[in-house]
Amino acid sequence: MEWGFYGRHVELEQLTTILQRNRWFFVKLSGRRRIGKTTLIQRALQNTHRRVLYMQVPDSGPAGVLSAVRDAFETFGIDASSFPLPTTLSEFATTIATLAEQGFIVVLDEFQYFHRAALSEFTSHLQREVDRLSATASSVPGGLFVLGSIHAELTALLDDRDAPLYNRVTDTIEVGHLDVASIMEILRAHADPAPERLLLLWNLFEGVPKFYRDCFEQDALSCSAPDLLRRMFFLSSAPLRNEAENWFLHELRGRYDVVLKFIARNPGCSNGDLDAHVRQVSPESAEQTAGYVKGLTERYELIERRLPIFAKKKERKGRYHVRDNFLRSWLSALAPFVSAVNFQPTEVLVQRASARLKEAEGAGLERLVATLYEERSRKALPGFALSHRIDGYWDAQGTEIDLVAVDDTSQRIRFGTCKRDEEKLESSLAVTDGHIDRFLAQMPRYRTYSVEKVAIAPRIASDRADRIRAHGWLAEDLMTLTSDL
Repeated sequence: MEWGFYGRHVELEQLTTILQRNRWFFVKLSGRRRIGKTTLIQRALQNTHRRVLYMQVPDSGPAGVLSAVRDAFETFGIDASSFPLPTTLSEFATTIATLAEQGFIVVLDEFQYFHRAALSEFTSHLQREVDRLSATASSVPGGLFVLGSIHAELTALLDDRDAPLYNRVTDTIEVGHLDVASIMEILRAHADPAPERLLLLWNLFEGVPKFYRDCFEQDALSCSAPDLLRRMFFLSSAPLRNEAENWFLHELRGRYDVVLKFIARNPGCSNGDLDAHVRQVSPESAEQTAGYVKGLTERYELIERRLPIFAKKKERKGRYHVRDNFLRSWLSALAPFVSAVNFQPTEVLVQRASARLKEAEGAGLERLVATLYEERSRKALPGFALSHRIDGYWDAQGTEIDLVAVDDTSQRIRFGTCKRDEEKLESSLAVTDGHIDRFLAQMPRYRTYSVEKVAIAPRIASDRADRIRAHGWLAEDLMTLTSDL
């Protein structure tokens, strides 16, 4: 079966509506690199017969941008006699407006680079043209899409009150990960939708469609974990061998390595853990740890600080996690072994990386289950209707609960324990019972709620499920959670 177009129904409908207006638009699309922003626009434009100029803004000075414009003109066959090539950033803004007036759809990818000091004048020039086009919007048949992958810099360009382009955008679309239903559609079409395979791929790629397509093109979607890693990361032609370095880490220029790697390899670490680690391995950087964490959290959105469910934002119980599954898997399980491929036997490195990745799947399972609960609740599928974001709970007394879900409407609260290995479930029940008792003692509001306890693993055998139920717990695996997606 050929590769198809999966998910994105809401976003595609939004874009179709925008294009059908046949009037000036200025649309912001944001989302991580490789998430499918450009493909989404291509899909929306597929049958419209609209003329397009697509350009990826380089991380360079004005000369580099103007060179990229010339290349884009040649690639898309735009006649330079009708639309003169710009020689300045001001002329480039005018060219965009002229193209829009003639019905072109202009797409500027990596728009956040105009936040660089060397290029910042462009946004003032573009403001001039956007205001002019907006004044006669109904007579302007074309429009402008700006795409960005660094959220903070894109926000500074378009949403900051002091920015020239503030309040000029007509529409905003956030392109997130494919939902699990779309990933299951991919697996049913091209591989085995077994729970172990879903967990392997989701823990590696989450909902990034480009990575699944790369696997499809390498015939790796149905492979064993070691063979998939070999084809995608370790061979000299592996498509993802340099992905993290090229599309994530080059932006950081090595400034955050110590902090980012520690969080990836120690998910759920605290501020104290981070400080102790930095002081040990890089004492000269210790005073900058808070600044590094802030940059990774707010500017690049590569890490997040999670709090126990119901905790207030100012509470000092935060734990840090790498937000992106691919980056977490790369830093925690793959990078050290891929970097050694020229010095040690590939098969040995692949096996070690596969074992390390399997260890990381425990934390990945918790995130996958929480994502499934939220997706099922959002789609009103049978199960548990959420009133709050599902999350974990912990405290200074050692209470640890993997997942807590609340349905205020029916006054139900559900506690979950997740294990990558189903054989470890039964031994965890009594311990988790004690943690649940401590939680309810600290949260008197929920003592009157109907309490449910669920043991979760990728796959649970029927006899084990019976024994779990005999202890007063529900048994739930990924097969149950995905069966009707």
